[in-house]
Amino acid sequence: MSCFSCFVSRSKDASRVEIDTGSRSAASSGSVGGGKCTGATESERRKKEEAKGKSTSNGKNSTAAASFGFRELAAATRGFNEVNLIGEGGFGRVYKGRLSTGQVVAVKQLSHDGHQGFQEFVMEVLMLSLLHHSNLVRLIGYCTDGDQRLLVYEYMPMGCLEDHLFDPPQDKEPLSWSTRMKIAVGAARGLEYLHCRADPPVIYRDLKSANILLDNEFNPKLSDFGLAKLGPVGDNTHVSTRVMGTYGYCAPEYAMSGKLTLKSDIYSFGVVLLELITGRRAIDSSRRPGEQNLISWARPCFSDRRKFIQLVDPLLQGNFPLRCLHQAIAITAMCLQEQPKVRPLIGDIVVALEYLASQSTPEVQRQNPPSQYSEIHRN
Repeated sequence: MSCFSCFVSRSKDASRVEIDTGSRSAASSGSVGGGKCTGATESERRKKEEAKGKSTSNGKNSTAAASFGFRELAAATRGFNEVNLIGEGGFGRVYKGRLSTGQVVAVKQLSHDGHQGFQEFVMEVLMLSLLHHSNLVRLIGYCTDGDQRLLVYEYMPMGCLEDHLFDPPQDKEPLSWSTRMKIAVGAARGLEYLHCRADPPVIYRDLKSANILLDNEFNPKLSDFGLAKLGPVGDNTHVSTRVMGTYGYCAPEYAMSGKLTLKSDIYSFGVVLLELITGRRAIDSSRRPGEQNLISWARPCFSDRRKFIQLVDPLLQGNFPLRCLHQAIAITAMCLQEQPKVRPLIGDIVVALEYLASQSTPEVQRQNPPSQYSEIHRN
């Protein structure tokens, strides 16, 4: 299945920018994970970045992470009051807070017995102190008082993609097709920055719907960089590391061998794309046997366009451009290829998704009557 020839005009030259500086270096030799980042020339890329405001990696625009005292953050969150709790996971808890300056922030307090240890805390601080892009969450500061480990981020008022995509409250409108494509494009741009503009490239390693945060306009930002790794350089083809990540999102070759490449992130991105299309979780034990693993359930449909409609989230009620659906599923299927070398490059994915987003206007005709559409998903 090769849909990218429809979207992408390939270039022999690829550009790369040093993290947090304005310096440039040419990526003239081989690539990570079976390819190299392709796209526009450096001057074209610069113009595109400036026009869209996508990258803020220039040191003049970036702000170093501040060091906070524990008492200051306790005051900001009203003593880590339950009322201010906005998230919780293996790392600990996240609270909404207001600094003495009046700035609203999100404060992540790492649990002493949590799965995310000191090494991941340091990695998060280092990565987000160096990486600056409009589709990456901004780290405002951190706290290392005594045994306390806290991270302070910009506050993302709409929470994470997971909150809106799976089982949304009945009083809220489900995500429209155009909004889903907008989120896909933004997440892809963030990943492109990590893979193609950071030098050395960065492997995110934990791309999932819970780590995609949304602002009031549903612009996405990648968050939680505790598992990120610097990609291979020189003649190395991969990074060997302990298998980490979230079940259901990990690329199969990485899960089996611990060999990590940029193409491992592409697989995870494919899972998120499939979640956006289907409205289903990557792993959902509440579903009947055969449907609990999203990839296993969806893969048989990839080779038959007549079955594409069976994959669509019923909450969309048929409101999507059919041609864009076909192309989105084609992109998803390519990202989820078992062999990493045949997965597309993130630069090509961005171009393809930008085209789809431009075609996915809110004013689209219903593809199926509601009754017929619901019947498809009941069977």
